[in-house]
Amino acid sequence: MLEIKNYSFIYPNGKKAVNNLSLEIKSGDLFAFIGHNGAGKTTTIKSIVGILDFTDGDIVVDGVSVKENTIKCKKEMAYVPDNPDLYNSLTGIQYLNFIGDIYRISVNDRKEKIEYYAHQFELYDDLKSSISSYSHGMKQKLALIAAFMHSPKLLVMDEPFVGLDPKATYIVKQMMKEFCENGGAIFFSTHILEVAQKLCNKIAIIKEGKLIVQGDMEEITKDNSLEDVFMELIEDV
Repeated sequence: MLEIKNYSFIYPNGKKAVNNLSLEIKSGDLFAFIGHNGAGKTTTIKSIVGILDFTDGDIVVDGVSVKENTIKCKKEMAYVPDNPDLYNSLTGIQYLNFIGDIYRISVNDRKEKIEYYAHQFELYDDLKSSISSYSHGMKQKLALIAAFMHSPKLLVMDEPFVGLDPKATYIVKQMMKEFCENGGAIFFSTHILEVAQKLCNKIAIIKEGKLIVQGDMEEITKDNSLEDVFMELIEDV
């Protein structure tokens, strides 16, 4: 579903943010991408979703290169950033209908999905309000609804639980599990290592732009907590 092949990213000042990263995320995988601040997680994610151009390596979504056909790749995925930058002049329902138009979701299908997800997140009554009046958590919920409503094959998420209350966090985790059980794939970063350990079947840990470990969650953690494993690995490298 997602292949990252020898991917590197160098900023104009010469700093290499990511160095020769290779990963494979298959259908059904709930894949955690872990690292400290500045490790290269968000840079990688922004390259996957077509926000950042890159020259070294390739990123392939469902068999299509992001370099060669960015638009086709974007049609197959959804992106939830850590700080949703939404259109504040729109209401919540206007924004969701805008997303529905972009992905050509039928009127009946979008109405059904918007009602379902908005009620799940207790956001339905706020959809007529301007996004400018939303809290960070409400904006995060709106971004999540927009991501799930067009049934992508790949979901890319950067710190998806930031700003969410405990109930919304629980709902998102259940949605993520169900999404992958139905054949989708999720690649996401998080600093909440306990959640990642309980939720994910695959993991990659990155430090200073370099991959230090990847594989099955159970094989890497064994009988230890992911937090202990993470601290040991980043100290040893």
